[in-house]
Amino acid sequence: MFWKDQWRPLAIMLAVFVLCFWLPVGVPRFDNSVLEALHLVKWYAQEHVLLCLVPAFFIAGAISVFVSQASVLKYLGPQANKAVAYAVASCAGTILAVCSCTILPLFAGIYRRGAGLGPASAFLYSGPINILAIFLTARILGAEIGFARAVGAILFSVVIGLSMHWIYRREESEKAEGMALIPMPETRRPLRQDIIYFASMVGILVFANWGRPAEADGIWATVYAWRWWTAGAFGLLLGTALVRWFDLPFSRVAGVGGGVAILAAALPHLPLVPFLAGVLGLSAIISVREDETGEWFRASWIFAKQILPLLLFGVLISGMLLGRPGNEGLLPSAWVSSAVGGNSLMANFTASFLGAFMYFATLTEIPIVQGLLGSGMGKGPALALLLAGPALSLPNMLVIRSVMGSQKTVVYVSLVVAMATVTGMIFGQMAN
Repeated sequence: MFWKDQWRPLAIMLAVFVLCFWLPVGVPRFDNSVLEALHLVKWYAQEHVLLCLVPAFFIAGAISVFVSQASVLKYLGPQANKAVAYAVASCAGTILAVCSCTILPLFAGIYRRGAGLGPASAFLYSGPINILAIFLTARILGAEIGFARAVGAILFSVVIGLSMHWIYRREESEKAEGMALIPMPETRRPLRQDIIYFASMVGILVFANWGRPAEADGIWATVYAWRWWTAGAFGLLLGTALVRWFDLPFSRVAGVGGGVAILAAALPHLPLVPFLAGVLGLSAIISVREDETGEWFRASWIFAKQILPLLLFGVLISGMLLGRPGNEGLLPSAWVSSAVGGNSLMANFTASFLGAFMYFATLTEIPIVQGLLGSGMGKGPALALLLAGPALSLPNMLVIRSVMGSQKTVVYVSLVVAMATVTGMIFGQMAN
């Protein structure tokens, strides 16, 4: 029958028509939510795409090309020593001061390179909840919440990773058997050279995104003042490594580096301009090559094509529903504040669930929770939000789904929300 194959397109067309027909244009809250969505996606494009995601795409591409599968399987594979695998995954994620979106290309890189589902999940969770975030939590929200967040983050990354491995243990066992049949490629360079190469890119990512501290003096203020000089030093190290160990032409790399230096000196208050020039210059050099550096660019481009559209769409929807910090979307902030008061099961679950869908840039969750505590939020829900929010977001979920499928994404998100809820309740009872 004709309608047997056509009912789905018809249903979609009808749903879209009804949505357009009843679109509440002119209603102040709806109009404001559309503006909030556009404001948030604009802010995200300005503050995160160039400085956070672009370096992360290059690192992810490098992982998929230059990190030997033997190394990934040895330390993070399904048959790796569990203590070593989870220690490496948690520590590697924790040292990166990145948000729930920037960690995604790196997660995709190690997962597709052969990392087990458990260690990869531990790395995915631990990245956004890093040492700096825990330190600032203790300083601003109190040592009690800071310590609880530190303990919760460490336990969460390991427990969630072990849970994902156990739930999909049969699939992981089959994956391990398949990996054992793959011949291990010979290493192209000494390990120290690869370490320097990756450290240079991680250094650029970390220092280019170093946030302004609350105090005007002290060690963190000094690091912030010198962040672009430090990022530039790591860029120089990367260029040197590419010339010496990856056979890129010295004249071209030097030309790009010289252009970046000239732009940095001419436009000291516009650091994005020399940064973008460096990215475009490097891309122009390696994109036309047919060697391993060309593979590096193409792998990075594949990650960008897969991840960036989903992130921008997710940020747009998140902004429309929840707005920016201090501004309202479709959901009134008063509802949120009233729903997370006290320490009930519902309050902790609400904080965990809403936090899982909200988008938090690195460290912005701390002032948001500070404001909610001042509005009557309980300490238990505050911890639940701190444990679930930075590690997840709607954009984050969309990308995770594209990497490991819908079912595993639902299980991962459910584990994070459930553990954050239970931990928040326990902490709330102890804090009272």
